[in-house]
Amino acid sequence: MASPSFISAHAAHADWQAALARCFEQLAHAVAKPAMVARHTLGWCYITDPFARSANDILAQLQHRLPDTHWVGTVGQGIAASGTEYFDQPAIVLMLAELPKDAFRLFSGRQPLRPDAFPAHTALVHADATTPDLQDLLPELAERTRSGYLFGGLSSARRSPVQFADAVLTGGLSGVAFDERVGIVSRVTQGCQPIGPTRRITRAENNVVITLDGVPALACVLQDLGLASDLATEDMASALSTTLVGLSAGHDGADSHAASRFGTDTLVRHIVGLDPRARVLAIGDTVQTGSQLAFCRRDPAVALADVSRIAREIQADLGRRDLHVAGAHYVSCVGRGGPHFGSPNAELRAIRAVLGDVPLAGFFAGGEIANDRLYGYTGVLTVFTAAGRR
Repeated sequence: MASPSFISAHAAHADWQAALARCFEQLAHAVAKPAMVARHTLGWCYITDPFARSANDILAQLQHRLPDTHWVGTVGQGIAASGTEYFDQPAIVLMLAELPKDAFRLFSGRQPLRPDAFPAHTALVHADATTPDLQDLLPELAERTRSGYLFGGLSSARRSPVQFADAVLTGGLSGVAFDERVGIVSRVTQGCQPIGPTRRITRAENNVVITLDGVPALACVLQDLGLASDLATEDMASALSTTLVGLSAGHDGADSHAASRFGTDTLVRHIVGLDPRARVLAIGDTVQTGSQLAFCRRDPAVALADVSRIAREIQADLGRRDLHVAGAHYVSCVGRGGPHFGSPNAELRAIRAVLGDVPLAGFFAGGEIANDRLYGYTGVLTVFTAAGRR
């Protein structure tokens, strides 16, 4: 397959028609001749909350302007472009790719991904957070791809979490699968830093952690936070409101993360309750006896440095294989956008500083998808590769 061509555009405006018109102007300037925009076969469309009610009109206009292009996307409280994020303002981000039409396949509840009908290698997934059994559906979908790798996230709309898959959809999962001709490299960046040692869960029931290394779970978190064991319940609750846990599978003889950061096998979850009498903690996920747990907190400086790290890893990987970035896709936690890093656009600028001003589209999600798992407080950077160095 010839090296794919990607172009992107983004605009903010109170009127979706004006925002879309600005995007098409940018797309026309990105190619040698305006008519070449129509050669792109796959399009991404991400919109912010204020445009969700106009989703059907937006898709209809996209399909009218580019009738041979298939469209995927969703809505987010924030959306991402190269070096830029839009939060809580009406905005649109578009990206187009010129791929063989038989190299990808859109899927949704209306048109499920079937391995016997399309040889999927990887898949981009958009999902509704209210979808029943979502944690089970992701591994099932991953099994329908040959690599088992998914990337994407949960719509983060405050009102209408719509998705695009050649139609405007609500609920469930949708996206686009790629065959092995479409090269991707993907990395996950964690947004939390451990504040204590990795401990083994020695007793648990459902989402309640009873003991860690044989010690009451509440005693362990107080120790790691440097708090007194006789602290008032209200003060305990206040301290734990900003504390999270990193959960990972147990590995005998090895820690699940380095002292300074979590690995990609770690899922970050909230502490949702405590019982001072029983000395137990309730976690926002089911926990298993024998798995590992480390208490952690969100750390903007560490998270931003890790964004740069994964971008450098991707760049180095491509360099070793004489490849370059044709286009990029980024999904970040909605809790990482806006003021989280101290200034707007911080992580998108960090990515651009390493990869260059490549076409990029994405959104800020209510949960991030990588491999076959649902993450939190992470970023998932995926690049589409092309042969030769720029």
